[in-house]
Amino acid sequence: MLGLQAGSALAAEESNDPTSIGPVRLLVPNRQGSNSSADMQSTAPLTPSQRETVLQQQQQLLLQLQMLLQPIPGQPLTREQLAARAAQQTEFERYVQRAVGDDVEIKRFGAELMTPALPQPYELQQQQQQLQQRSGPASMGEISAQIPSDYVVSVGDEVLVTIWGAVEADLRLTVDRAGRINIPRVGPVLVAGVRYADLNTTLEQRVGQVFRNYRLSASLGKLRSIRIYVTGFTQRPGAYTVSSLSTIVNALIQAGGPSASGSFRNLELRRGGKLVSSFDLYDLLLRGDKSGDRLLQADDVVHIGPVGPQVALIGSVNRQAIFELKAGETVNDLMLMGGGLSAAAERGRVAIESMAKRNDGRVTEIQLPQQGNLALQGGDVVRAFNALDTLLPQYRQNKRVRVDGEVQRPGEYILPPNSTLSDVIKAAGGLTPAAFIYGTELSRESVRVAQQAQYDRALRDLEGEFARVMVKPRAPTTADDPTTQSNRGQASGRLIDRLRAVKLTGRVVLQIAPTASSLPELAVEDGDRLTIPSRPTTVGVFGSVYNTGSYAYSQGASVDDMLRLAGGPTRGADAGSTFVIRANGNVVSSRQQSSGWFSSGSGLSAVSAQPGDTIFVPEDLTKVTFSQEAKEWTQILYQFGLGAAALNSLKN
Repeated sequence: MLGLQAGSALAAEESNDPTSIGPVRLLVPNRQGSNSSADMQSTAPLTPSQRETVLQQQQQLLLQLQMLLQPIPGQPLTREQLAARAAQQTEFERYVQRAVGDDVEIKRFGAELMTPALPQPYELQQQQQQLQQRSGPASMGEISAQIPSDYVVSVGDEVLVTIWGAVEADLRLTVDRAGRINIPRVGPVLVAGVRYADLNTTLEQRVGQVFRNYRLSASLGKLRSIRIYVTGFTQRPGAYTVSSLSTIVNALIQAGGPSASGSFRNLELRRGGKLVSSFDLYDLLLRGDKSGDRLLQADDVVHIGPVGPQVALIGSVNRQAIFELKAGETVNDLMLMGGGLSAAAERGRVAIESMAKRNDGRVTEIQLPQQGNLALQGGDVVRAFNALDTLLPQYRQNKRVRVDGEVQRPGEYILPPNSTLSDVIKAAGGLTPAAFIYGTELSRESVRVAQQAQYDRALRDLEGEFARVMVKPRAPTTADDPTTQSNRGQASGRLIDRLRAVKLTGRVVLQIAPTASSLPELAVEDGDRLTIPSRPTTVGVFGSVYNTGSYAYSQGASVDDMLRLAGGPTRGADAGSTFVIRANGNVVSSRQQSSGWFSSGSGLSAVSAQPGDTIFVPEDLTKVTFSQEAKEWTQILYQFGLGAAALNSLKN
């Protein structure tokens, strides 16, 4: 009966314990202080297995939250992820983040070591702290399996003693409050205050007074726990029970590290009301120097001072972050903290944006290393420039040009800034006897970008014109049935898709004569590609003709003669819009040769064909509406000089 009453009292005590662990749920505060029966049931004590289950549920919830807020590499941040990031940043961090952009997260240097990557919900933080308090000091575990030789044995430590030889013993003894351990048949031995390195000698001296011809080995087992205090500007100030091997850094990690207003460089260890040592965490983070990290003793106080002046280092450096400075530290010191300039950085100069000069220029530029000893002030933003983002003027750049085709030594060449096409040919050893200068193709990246922009704009206009024609009212006598309109719309869509698939080459049309033997004196650009073809012997005929293909060139033949070899235009062809792409990229159209819009035939009977020509006869889209002739899609093609390969892909 007495045991039952004791068990009931214990259950009642646990049910009133505010640190008891229950399921993860949202509670509405009871402002009147009354407790319903449902609330009393919800605070019932949990068994150890139930507590384990609750802890697993909490960890799963935390993992889900982290997965929702964790950025995905290579993808832009969501609105929720940006909000979560901003919620963790100080006002100065958000200011620097705006200067850098969203691609790189700006943090205080050292924040990753002390604080979790993502904030934990307050309820789950409380539950975890309560679980640690209920679990007791044993749950903290040992900080290190390696016990230093200068460790001082004290009350509560466990001493392991093994004796063999004339006498054998395997003992596990705990240092009592008097600082002694009691060895059977030997008696008490005072070990409190003894260094771990001297423990064997101390025990041998005492045991040797009783026994002879033996060997002894002593070590430490489970170490005592001590209570220390973390105060000042920290995430979670308070008292902590830690292992007796804990150091200042271990205590900081237990307390979550310095808060947003706490210092990483002004850490104090106080013992008995006196300052024992000061520790700069940057010594550990930057140089791996842990010499200032002292072992803690019972009732020690680790105090974190307020944060010092903060400056930001951004741009082309190896580590972009916000650093805390001590008095007298300069730009050179800051660059060392950031790991120096990156491989892509522009050497010799950095910019400093100063809060103190916000009404007087604000941004200044200094030269390194001459002005590297300049002192910094809190709020300064130091930016290193990216050399890859700045382009030299063309007249100062060497040119990298590739030459293919009918030259003596095809390949890539580096030429002086003022080089021309003739210089490129000379660098490649000159032309071969089979070179066809008139068909030379010069591809240039700057031209390709401009062509692509114009081409995309023309396609958008064409797509809008097709849509307008589809919805334009027709006269009742010429109205198409729904099936015809649907087919016309599908055909227009396929045409647009094929046009979008065309890849522009950035070809520069060279104004040279068919019989030319040298290239014009045109300056080259970096990245140019020059292709010298061999002399062609055919003329290509494509589009709305009866038999597309390449036909042997005949001296003196006209464009119409070559069309007749292909069977001539089909019934659905628009012969009046026929055009020819010359080997040099020039375009000759029937519109240029015709005196009006209503001329019959191709209009190119008086135009001589040349080897390497590409003749194209487009479809007649004006049968849908004559007004669309002004928007003929072939105009979009031949103004860029796309060549036979692209045109051939459209006919299939």
